[in-house]
Amino acid sequence: DPENLVIKTRLNSINPFNWIKTGLEIAREKPDLIVVRFWLPFMGPSLGTVLRIARWFSAKKCRVTALVDNIIPHEKRPGDRLFARWFVGACDDFVVMSKSVGEEIRQFTRKKVRFSPHPVYDTYGAPVHADEARKELNLPESVPLVLFFGFIRKYKGLDLLLEALNHTPPNIHAVVAGECYEDWAFYDSIITKHGLSGRVHLYQDFIPADLVKWYFSAADLVVQPYRTATQSGISQIAYHFETPMVVTNVGGLPEIVSDRISGYVVPPEPEAIAEAICDFFEGNRQHAMIEGVKAEKKRFSWEALVEKILAQDNP
Repeated sequence: DPENLVIKTRLNSINPFNWIKTGLEIAREKPDLIVVRFWLPFMGPSLGTVLRIARWFSAKKCRVTALVDNIIPHEKRPGDRLFARWFVGACDDFVVMSKSVGEEIRQFTRKKVRFSPHPVYDTYGAPVHADEARKELNLPESVPLVLFFGFIRKYKGLDLLLEALNHTPPNIHAVVAGECYEDWAFYDSIITKHGLSGRVHLYQDFIPADLVKWYFSAADLVVQPYRTATQSGISQIAYHFETPMVVTNVGGLPEIVSDRISGYVVPPEPEAIAEAICDFFEGNRQHAMIEGVKAEKKRFSWEALVEKILAQDNP
């Protein structure tokens, strides 16, 4: 951990009295810059109020820069736009990790938006040899293996991957690792319909950080068959483990993966996903694409993100 970093947990997102108290505490610090993270409109009322109070009662003028993951969520709810607008109004400028999020912010304000791609996650340990990883997870050692990793929700398109798997040779297997936030029966019916139970390996619990390395090290190819997306932390984990990817051409995913260099960018359709998977294995693309991943990952540094957050004049 960084030295001399003091973390104080203060905010209660559903207690307006707490918002006032938190805003006043920030004001007493007399900050030059407040950096605020935003990822969900539900947080808009609390964060927007805290920021306004901090500015109103601070003895010196300060700038508020928001680091925005999403401004409008993938799964929309009543009040989203109202809450987001309240938050946006409290900020001076914004840093986004997907250009599509920047475009969404433009629906609320003409304030400055700066873009910096999501940095590579480097907190999951070093890669291990694929044979060791597969042995740890009780996976077949010699089959071509693709990975779907993360929470399972409708917009993430696991059903598209399962349908795509039915259009690939029977020796290609898939690992599905992550908690399901949908009715699993829907996905199970696809597996049953196509007779995929022997090719789909399920790990349906939350995956702790210290176990992430086994899944990415075991996989030949990471597949993100999303229907909608902004940026994705999964891509950056794949970059860390130097694993090529298949992503769909939605949101900011094409900004992260260079087609046929670090992976494939395809429409969110089973046939297109299957074609990319087949091309990767049948065309023996793994070595070349691993080299592409190594080259591309240099674009995604934490230092670059910090520079964008601290910048005032650069778009």
